[in-house]
Formats: sequence, C-alpha cells, structure tokens
Amino acid sequence: MGKTPQEWLKQADYDMKTAEIMFDNKRYFYAVFMCHLSIEKALKGLYLERLKEIPPKVHNLVYLLNKIGIKPLKPVGKFLIKLNEASIVTRYPEELDTLQKDFTQSVVGNILLRSKEALEWIKTQF
Repeated sequence: MGKTPQEWLKQADYDMKTAEIMFDNKRYFYAVFMCHLSIEKALKGLYLERLKEIPPKVHNLVYLLNKIGIKPLKPVGKFLIKLNEASIVTRYPEELDTLQKDFTQSVVGNILLRSKEALEWIKTQF
C-alpha cells in the first residue's frame, strides 16, 4: 500500500522543518532543496487526495499543479515556478562556489518564508 495523503503532508512538514535547520546552519542551497521537496510532497499528497491515483515520480511542481487542476493566486504561482527552477540547480549543482554566491542568506530567507506560505496554501486545498 502506498502513502496516504496525510503521510505526504506529514513528510512535507518534516522537510520544511529540515529546510529551517539547514537555513539556521547556513546550508542555504540545501534549505532551498528541502523547501522544494516539502512543496513537492504536499502536492503529491493533494494529487492522491484529489485524483485517487498514486502521484507520478516527478519533481516538477508546475506539472503537479496542472495535473491536479488547481491554479494558485498569481504571487504563489510565480513563486512556485521560481522554486521549481531553483530545484534543478540545487539538486544538480554545476559549481559549489557559484551556488553559494547565488543563494545568500537574504535570498534563501525569502525563499523559506514564501515556501512556508505556499505549503499553507496547499494545505487549504485539501
């Protein structure tokens, strides 16, 4: 038996807490990676809840939103597109130094805040 929607959400919350820990310990691009993973798991829980199907093994947040058939408000939607793009470079970095310059404390602090907001929005969709 696969995960339940509630298990997906539980893991999403756990991953968001891990993102906070990574941020607090100055592992900024890992914090971004964990934000993306949290949102991905929440969307997969919603996918299962709404479509009654096991979610696909994809990492693309926009794809998941489209498959579920929900459209977030513009600010959340734009942020999720940016987070989706950021996940590629944090998952498979080309150069560590470049990544560390791009994902500063300020940048990642904003990503973390907006990820928490997006997670709460997804929870309202259940």
